[in-house]
Amino acid sequence: MVKQFVSFISIEDIICLLGLILLASWLLRTSLGRKSLAVSAPRRNNMPIYLPFIPLFIWFGPIPIVIHIVEGLTADLRDWQSIYIDHLIFCIGAIITIAVIIFLARATFARRLKGFGLNAKTIHKDFLAAPVFLLSIWPLLFVMIELTTYFGKSIWGHDYEMPQHGELQKITTYPQLPLQILIIITAVLVGPVLEEALFRGLFQTMIRSYLEQKTEDRRQKTEASSILHYPSSIIGRGTWLSIVISSIIFTMIHQNPAHWPALFVLALCLGYSYEKSGSLLRPIFIHCLFNAITITAVLTQNQ
Repeated sequence: MVKQFVSFISIEDIICLLGLILLASWLLRTSLGRKSLAVSAPRRNNMPIYLPFIPLFIWFGPIPIVIHIVEGLTADLRDWQSIYIDHLIFCIGAIITIAVIIFLARATFARRLKGFGLNAKTIHKDFLAAPVFLLSIWPLLFVMIELTTYFGKSIWGHDYEMPQHGELQKITTYPQLPLQILIIITAVLVGPVLEEALFRGLFQTMIRSYLEQKTEDRRQKTEASSILHYPSSIIGRGTWLSIVISSIIFTMIHQNPAHWPALFVLALCLGYSYEKSGSLLRPIFIHCLFNAITITAVLTQNQ
């Protein structure tokens, strides 16, 4: 009986079980998450509310325009060559956008890049913590995917399947090695660094700072009523609210709504890891690892 039971257990089942154990342990230790960020250290900065929109405009403004112009000039190229050039332009534009974000962070954060969460001394800790964080939410990602598929079949019929991400479609459709390598670099390295620096580093910090300032203003107004301080649970809820709002923004910039539930769960994990550790490297490593696992799984299935 034991052998028969073991034969029905897959690697995916073991991964989900380990993830459930980690998630349950976290929920018990933090009172269902309520106390998880009660003592999260704020990131002191003088960032204006509009500042995160500067790199966002660069990402969604000039870069797509350049790609569109180049596509018109290179219409005679083969499909995979055109896609390669598009990705190359995106990578260059993303690197420029990352440089702009780093410049803005150095200018507006109290401890410059360390205050932003980029500290070489924490690389080893963040690298080791990334798989643990990702493993703990893996069951939730699986549930979101299954629920999305279930409701999709209920609405559009039993033939419904969750559409693949555009990058995964390209990497399986075109076997040319230069294009596949560039897609992997874009998805596993450049994209995660850009998105984490923008949505966690700038947007989440800006939203949290705004909420904390509002909380401080209310605290000062109520001092006369003998309320001496705000409980840490209130501060924690404000931090969680900044994570939720930035996660919604992050989720909605992705084009396929079918991916939104799972992406939202992933974004919550990324935002939480940033606030919990104070290091931007941690969500970057988690994001890179998630994309790498996804691409590896797709390439393995298509071999």
